[in-house]
Amino acid sequence: MRKQTIYQLNSLYRDNMKVTGYFYGKGEPALCIMGALRGDEIQQLYICSQLNKRLKQMEREGRICPGKEILVIPAANLYSINVGKRFWPSDNTDINRMFPGYALGETTQRIAAGIFEPIRHYKYGIHFCSSYTKGNYLPHVRIMHTGFEDISLAREFGLPYVIIREPKPYDTTTLNYNWQIWETAAFSVYTGGTERIDYVSAEKGVEAVLAFMTEQGILRNAGSFQEKSCILWERELSVIQCRQAGLLRTFVKTGNMVEKGELLAEIIDPYNGEVSEEITAPKKGRIFFQRDSSLVYAGAVVFKQI
Repeated sequence: MRKQTIYQLNSLYRDNMKVTGYFYGKGEPALCIMGALRGDEIQQLYICSQLNKRLKQMEREGRICPGKEILVIPAANLYSINVGKRFWPSDNTDINRMFPGYALGETTQRIAAGIFEPIRHYKYGIHFCSSYTKGNYLPHVRIMHTGFEDISLAREFGLPYVIIREPKPYDTTTLNYNWQIWETAAFSVYTGGTERIDYVSAEKGVEAVLAFMTEQGILRNAGSFQEKSCILWERELSVIQCRQAGLLRTFVKTGNMVEKGELLAEIIDPYNGEVSEEITAPKKGRIFFQRDSSLVYAGAVVFKQI
């Protein structure tokens, strides 16, 4: 294992911010794994720490295939992690909306450029990321429909679902999209938590990446995918929104099977305690996403259903 500073942002008033990469094996740039690009992605940081732990042991045992290099970057936004902010503290910009970056631009543009330059030539790229909507997803792999995507590869993680997303204009500045433009086979892996660690889903994420590396001939005997993935377009998910603002009380969890018309949640008036809205399932199916917030606004996405 080699530890190396991938990018450094100098600071006048505090310690310089160093983005650290952990290299395993030697040879062609086979796989890059990116962790927390946002300051609240503690689950993603934890998963990368566990991958580092496992890969270090596998390297000692000679289980990394010859001629293959693996890079793990646990976190790229240490300032935000330190102060507990999701986005860049000084201007609230998102590094994952700045790729491929600009070396002479604003701070987050320079960070994105400094990170992207050394990782853009890897054959495979995996980003453990989080959603803009606070909540819990079923573990899944997400890929952008750019014309460069390989759906069959996404199945080799062995996670229950592969979600294909039609990119919107703002998606063109994400790490996943730009990796694909540079002909890296890129995948975004979502697990159950963000700010709080979900240890069960985190372990699934670790095992999925090790299984993928085994299938691609990067690791020897590190695992195999557990189940056949269901392929879904994002537009096929049923989005369930609330009509009223108020306090959210949910009765089901991510992964639950529900019947059409089943009560999923209530919106409670925060002043008088009365139920102002009942949210029911529009169809029979599985809860794919559940919002993790006690206070919701009118029109907020509360559930997504398969």
